[in-house]
Amino acid sequence: MRSPDPTSEQAIAEARLRSITHPGTGERNLPPTFQAFRAAVAAQAPTRTGARVLIAIGVLAAAIAAFTFWRSAPTPAPLPPPPAATTPRPTASVTIHVTGKVRTPGVYRLPTGSRVTDALTAAGGLRRGTDPSPLNLARRLIDGEQIAVGTPEAAAAALASDPTTSIVDLNTATPVQLEQLPGVGEVLATRIAEFRDTHGGFTSIDQLKEVTGIGPRKYEELKDRVRV
Repeated sequence: MRSPDPTSEQAIAEARLRSITHPGTGERNLPPTFQAFRAAVAAQAPTRTGARVLIAIGVLAAAIAAFTFWRSAPTPAPLPPPPAATTPRPTASVTIHVTGKVRTPGVYRLPTGSRVTDALTAAGGLRRGTDPSPLNLARRLIDGEQIAVGTPEAAAAALASDPTTSIVDLNTATPVQLEQLPGVGEVLATRIAEFRDTHGGFTSIDQLKEVTGIGPRKYEELKDRVRV
């Protein structure tokens, strides 16, 4: 038996290799499955022009995606306008007349609840050397009253007009005037006024005992300071 010739075997192997790598020479000898595989790879391998087209399409797609994302981003809502400033209601006031030794005597309008000292301040203050002691500077002002300062007549007028010494008419006094009575605040003054309106006025001082909040002790403090 002849031994295989190494040279012949090498020649056969080289011929098969050339038939695989050079289709023009060995196309017919390739297995059908290998031919199909090679054709598929060749069909999908992009040319230079095709690669450029693919890159351009990719850039365009990225740009469209970015634009769509930008358009879909939420737009911040504008801040609401500040609320319109409300017009403050006019403050209730009292009108008083300041005379005597003050720098600017005259008629003044002050907020309800103001005191005698506020009236003197509004009139420019006391003149030099004027003694304010006859006046109760802490007394609350009453609408329409006159405050006289620094003369004997003024002292007498101040004593007569001071609610701490004057007599209050239960049927004509305002709630503010009733508050000048000893131990009478805003709530009790309102109750006295409501009792008066409900019963058609006071016919006697003793009726104060019927007002809620006025006991025997409170009545003793008030009976000499009121009239009907």
